[in-house]
Amino acid sequence: MSFFEVKEISKRFGGLMAVGGVSFQVERGEIFGLIGPNGSGKTTIFNLINQYFPLTAGDIFFKDESIKGLKTYKICHLGIGRTFQVVKPLKRMTVLENVVASAFCRVNTFKEAQNLALEMLDFCNLLPDKDKFASSLPIAGRKRLEITRALATKPELLLLDETAAGLNTAELDEAIELIQRIRARGVTIIIVEHIMKVIMTISDRIHAINYGETIAEGTPEEVANDKEVIKAYLGEESYA
Repeated sequence: MSFFEVKEISKRFGGLMAVGGVSFQVERGEIFGLIGPNGSGKTTIFNLINQYFPLTAGDIFFKDESIKGLKTYKICHLGIGRTFQVVKPLKRMTVLENVVASAFCRVNTFKEAQNLALEMLDFCNLLPDKDKFASSLPIAGRKRLEITRALATKPELLLLDETAAGLNTAELDEAIELIQRIRARGVTIIIVEHIMKVIMTISDRIHAINYGETIAEGTPEEVANDKEVIKAYLGEESYA
């Protein structure tokens, strides 16, 4: 079995099938892209992985063990971290305090949490901002803080949800470089992203969904040229 696998997962909200029978596997050390138009179910899949939402059907395996039905905090303790599409730092706390709070997922004393937080801030190039209030950071800084907080939980698998949204060209290049350095540390990554420059540059493989169902999977080049993916993004008339 793969390092990580979602197997025929589905999520229904009343009469709406938000995710319907999606399956994919992710190998250790891989950057695995998850793409699809707005509302296609990408973030819902992340919420199913960390059990923010319970599964309607299917199962999820991490290192050969099912994580279905586990509490969200237990999934984090197992080694699955995530960021959120809408970043919400603890605004009345400093950047350092935000990361210290996350570090307590892994350590038991304030000193250990502070040391881990400082290490992650240095890695993510946020150390000069450690004493600033999180609310004072620009969007790029808040996105980077979100990643830093997730890294402070020491994940083996990291779910990145639109970490490049709202960034300018220079900031995009910095985000790509950071994600590649995270992978170099041995962290496996699943990334949801709308900005094609990012997803096509860093992904080893890409899984495309539309209306909650799989439409393609393969290398970035294969997915970019897949007719169903083109239709999903550009419409039937554009493809024709």
